Amino acid sequence: MIFEQYFLSCLSQASYLVGDETTGRAVVVDPRRDVSDYLTAAEQHGLHIEHVIETHVHADFVSGHLELAAATGADICFGRGATTEFPGRLLGDRERISLGEVSLEIRATPGHTPESICIVVYEHAGDMIPYGVLTGDTMFIGDVGRPDLLASKGATPMELASLLFHSLHEQLLTLPDDTRVYPAHGAGSACGKNLSTETWSTIGQQRRSNHALLLGSEGEFVASVTEGQPSAPPYFPYDSHLNCESRQLLDDHQAPPALSLSQVLELQGAGAVVLDTRDPPDFAAGHLRAAINVGLGGRFAELAGAVLDPADDIVLVCDPGHATEARVRLARIGFDKVAGVLEGDVQAAMEEVPELTDRQARMTVEELAVQLSGDRPGVVVLDVRGTGERAAGAIEGSIGVPLAELIRRIDEIPSDHPIVVHCASGYRSSIAASVLAHHGRRAVSDLVGGYEAWAVLEDGRAG
Repeated sequence: MIFEQYFLSCLSQASYLVGDETTGRAVVVDPRRDVSDYLTAAEQHGLHIEHVIETHVHADFVSGHLELAAATGADICFGRGATTEFPGRLLGDRERISLGEVSLEIRATPGHTPESICIVVYEHAGDMIPYGVLTGDTMFIGDVGRPDLLASKGATPMELASLLFHSLHEQLLTLPDDTRVYPAHGAGSACGKNLSTETWSTIGQQRRSNHALLLGSEGEFVASVTEGQPSAPPYFPYDSHLNCESRQLLDDHQAPPALSLSQVLELQGAGAVVLDTRDPPDFAAGHLRAAINVGLGGRFAELAGAVLDPADDIVLVCDPGHATEARVRLARIGFDKVAGVLEGDVQAAMEEVPELTDRQARMTVEELAVQLSGDRPGVVVLDVRGTGERAAGAIEGSIGVPLAELIRRIDEIPSDHPIVVHCASGYRSSIAASVLAHHGRRAVSDLVGGYEAWAVLEDGRAG
């Protein structure tokens, strides 16, 4: 058997290639949209991809089922209950797919979404203990799927949580303890709240250590999994719909068009968003006015999707050699309207139009402490971390608005005082500060080092 896991760190997303060496037949499960890696691996192993199986309709990324089907002729498979514009095969509970010696068993596991399935993998059809189970967003390592996303419309979070409880206990925990568990996501994903950094485990290990599986009753389980979930990026409903549509295909080798500075400014004047993908210090040193900064060095696509609209025309500003990467990573969440990338040296372009460039103000924690020490502080501190991060410690008097909610709640942020934005270390706050400037706020500073630096300062004072 050929079994390969592909883990995409920037989206915390896992996909799988499963193939039978004796027949050359294979499936890909939950593929990302740029499918070249699967095609290359299949060719190297002498495999033909016959099926693309989705464990559910994904909301956090655009799946590559259409790209793989176009490249290989594979059929596209979902659990029963999924409705798509394109031809597909619906798989029922306990249905078997034979690849030769390798056999797959489908288990219906509604809960994260109504149509969710898990895939039990047998290296040999007659084996008593499965090789593993691909659990999608039903079970993660250390957690379980959330039942409250809009991808699950048609049922309430409480109803879906109840279904999830039964799916876990009646479909997954009935598997032997030695069965390997391979989920669709790991730590950092917004699809759960306590995901492990490990990318696989076993049923036995999860039975003993997964906090959601240790809850005694269905009522306790439902209460736990419907509370305290992280804010979902606003593009999730868009991706959920897109994954059921006959959309355009991605060529993951195609570079975006190169644009002169005058073309960039013309597009920006017509309403396009300039997305500057450089690191926050480089952006702070100089950028085109009203540009939004989301650095490629972090969770680029997810955070770009939190502050942009998929309907936006996007003009990229990138360090040399990174334009195609930026375009592909945006396409992974369905943001396809990339008009092009500023050509040539970015700094030289800024020097051509000094009247159209800005610097991002930055403030140290020592400077902020001085600002806050008076009886009537003249600065607003905006904390864009998640609610769980903020609960563990926050700057006294700060306002908490998670980055994923910033656009929706921007009117809650006072406009009559200077604003200092912070996150944990500085990456998300640079995004938020640039978004505020994009929306007309001028007196905005980014806190250097974020809350981590503030906590060190506070510890030093306490000592």
